[in-house]
Amino acid sequence: MVSIIESAHALVDLGGRLRAARIAGNQTMAVFAARLGVSVPTLRDMERGAPTVQIGTWINALWALDRLEELALVLAQRANLLDRAREAKRPQRKRAYAKRRVRK
Repeated sequence: MVSIIESAHALVDLGGRLRAARIAGNQTMAVFAARLGVSVPTLRDMERGAPTVQIGTWINALWALDRLEELALVLAQRANLLDRAREAKRPQRKRAYAKRRVRK
């Protein structure tokens, strides 16, 4: 597995925030792992920032913490000023249609 240092740091940071949120919610590892449907060692891996944990497990964790809506910000489309100006100049496409002849 290829390891990029920045992504490894991001995972460790994310795992630390997950642990802090779990503790702030006063949940033990066993209880929180059961809510996620994973084992305690898997939760421990998440909190340590292991890159092998499936993204579905992370999404379940966001749901359990009532923070799933924050996932919408990941890879959200960005529109900068130049893109908006180009879009405004672009002519609107009109739908082509053919007149139908009515046979009698």
